[in-house]
Amino acid sequence: MSVNGVSSATSAYAAYSSTAAKAAPKTADAPAQSPANETGVVYEPSSVGKMSDSERAALVQKLKADVQSRTDQLTDLVHQMISKQGNAFGQANDIWKFLASGNFTVDPQTKAQAQADIAEDGYWGVKQTSDRIFDFAMALAGDDEEKMQEMKSAFEKGFKLAEKKWGGELPEISQKTYDAVNKKFDDYFASKKQVATE
Repeated sequence: MSVNGVSSATSAYAAYSSTAAKAAPKTADAPAQSPANETGVVYEPSSVGKMSDSERAALVQKLKADVQSRTDQLTDLVHQMISKQGNAFGQANDIWKFLASGNFTVDPQTKAQAQADIAEDGYWGVKQTSDRIFDFAMALAGDDEEKMQEMKSAFEKGFKLAEKKWGGELPEISQKTYDAVNKKFDDYFASKKQVATE
């Protein structure tokens, strides 16, 4: 894998974001919300669930390509960092265990890029990453509540596998992303219950 995957993931997400931003505006005929409704957290489903099957399939492919590109870019960054350590990548027993050990140094340029990528508004930051994961699940499930339950289970299983591969508990940013994704799923399911009771 190379860090180039990280770049294409950004462009796909940006394209998706611009599509999502074009969602229909609320009309003046919409009833005014009461103050009680204004203070609560309200889940607003993304437009992904309203897409046709072919539009969702195209979005899934775009998200996959984007993530692959950004992942490749991140991996290249890590490979460059490892090669500068005097440890050839092939000598590293396992890249994830090597990174988890923290037994390495980082040049200022690599550090700045990594910090930008994981910043609050960065591509690998909690918000963008949790949005991508949830939107990917929505694109695959097509706003089908049962399939969304399967997506949530698959996400949780994947997180546990990532911890196993990492060799223990993932870094704090990963834990925060996990919580953010689960909150998006919980809000989605709560909104479905609310619609069903109305």
